[in-house]
This record gives sequence, C-alpha cells and structure tokens, in this order.
Amino acid sequence: MEKYLQQAQDTLRMEAESITELISRIDDNFAMAVNMICDSCDRVIVTGMGKSGHIGNKLAATLASTGTPSFFLHPAEGVHGDLGMVTSNDVVLALSNSGETVEVLNILPSLRRIGAKLIAMVGNPQSTLAKSADVILNVGISKEACPLGLAPTSSTTACLAYGDALAMALLVKHNFTKDEFAVFHPGGSLGKKLLLTVAMVMHSGAENPLVHGDTTVQDALFVITEKGLGAVSVVDDNGVMLGVLTDGDIRRGLHKGVDFLQRPVVELMTKTPHYITKDKLAAEALHIMESHHPKPITVLPVVDENKKVIGLLHMTDLVRKGVV
Repeated sequence: MEKYLQQAQDTLRMEAESITELISRIDDNFAMAVNMICDSCDRVIVTGMGKSGHIGNKLAATLASTGTPSFFLHPAEGVHGDLGMVTSNDVVLALSNSGETVEVLNILPSLRRIGAKLIAMVGNPQSTLAKSADVILNVGISKEACPLGLAPTSSTTACLAYGDALAMALLVKHNFTKDEFAVFHPGGSLGKKLLLTVAMVMHSGAENPLVHGDTTVQDALFVITEKGLGAVSVVDDNGVMLGVLTDGDIRRGLHKGVDFLQRPVVELMTKTPHYITKDKLAAEALHIMESHHPKPITVLPVVDENKKVIGLLHMTDLVRKGVV
C-alpha cells in the first residue's frame, strides 16, 4: 500500500482510539460540570485559542442550538473589552490542550473578579489552567495522529467529541424536546422537517381536485389535467374518501380500450389509498410516500377526523419546501 494511504488509515484509527479513551472519563467531574451548568448559570461562555478556539466555536453553537444558552468569546478580544459580556451568573468553559495557552490564562484574573465559574477542558490536568478551574475535564490523548507529532489532530478530535458528549448530556438534563429544537432551527432543512405541517403545504379549497364516484374516467381526466396534480380524490356525496384516481391508473387502463373512459371512476380507482391528516408533519407525509411498495407514490389525500377529503399533497410540494 502507498505510504500516504497507510498514513490516512492510521490517522483515522488513532483519532477513533482517542475518542474511545474518553469514555471512561465520563465520571464525577463530568457530572459536576453538567450540574454546574444546569443549576447555577445563565449562559456558557466558551473560550479557546487557535485550533481549540475553532472547536470552541462549534461547541458553543451546538450548546446554543440544543437548549443551553452559549456563545464563543475570543480570549485575545476578551482582554480588550469583550469580558464585559461575562457576568457572575455565567460558566466559562475554557479549552486548551496544553492548559498553558497565554491568551486564555490572561483572562483568568478578570473572570475571578467577575465571579464566573470556570470549567477547564484540557489535555493536561496538571496545567495552570486546570489548577485554576472549578471543574477539570481531562481530554488528554496518548498521541497526535500527525506523523510529525505537531499538528493538532487526535487532540482536537477528542475535544470535539467530548464537547458533543457534554452538550448531549445537557440536552437530556434539560429535557430538551424536538419542538424546542425546531424553534431554534426555523431555517434550513432541519426547521422545515420539524416545523412544517401538512396543512402548510397541501392543496385545499379550489385547488383540491375532487370527483364523485359516479364521475366518468374521462371527466376525471379533465379534472386531473386542469388541477395539474396528477390525481383526483374520489368522494361520496358527503365528501368522504372512497379512493384515489391517478393519471397512472388511467394509463394502465388503456389496454381496456377507449370505452373504459366512459366507465365510472370507482371501477378504476385505488380503493384503499394511503392518506394523512393536516396536523401531521410534512416529513411524515414524505415518509409515507417513500415507504410505499412496490414503488413510492407521489400524491397523498388529506382527510379530517371524519375521513372527509380536505386537501391533496404532492411530492413536488415537499421538494419545493425543502422537506426532501
């Protein structure tokens, strides 16, 4: 094997091992950190320099999006006024592999005067930063994956994973729900999947293609063409669903000859179609469509509690809304 390919494999193996080493360190100190954040702080202020700072930025974002108010404070900016954002009710989470990062150590006296508590996430539990902390989280690793032993690799991977473990523990501790997660993610595909309901996407009113059971296939085809959704819901006199007729059903009926166009739709429709209610998530509708066998379906009638058809949902609507 080429030397560079071997190095790539070794890198992944060593970084995976560095994460595995941390499992035993989910201990009393970890529990103390979780309780300190949950019980006695308004916000978590994450700080770190260089590569640790990049990891800290990501960790602050993960905490904030999963129910723990948080932001990243650059330590070099902190000594030039940004420490004014820290209060005595905050917990500072300081990241440093060596525990001797000068920029981080420089803000410690001010943090003490402010009264904020300090959690140190360090690779060296005997370091200056660790000795200054209220809680020490040891994320030290045996060896960097860098063949020169210089570039932060295993250490940053371990710190990132441990930070995720902390964020997820806090999520559970806070009883953070999917609905709350959705509130923090209104944009993008996550927000759409968690917030968008069928009622927000379906075609209703004049846009909802309906025909009665005694309507001829030909007239139903005219309605399908007019509404442009590739299907009609078939209902009785009370609007209760009897079935669904799609343009695919009509194409498959062509082998019966032209006369089938004058037959009532009840003879050609799908009599037990899948359906959904308007309060369900659009993502659930997508799951129903994609899970249909032998192949996915593209339309889904929307019914009320009495099984009256109140709308029709098409796969393209979900695509346009970003649910797919």
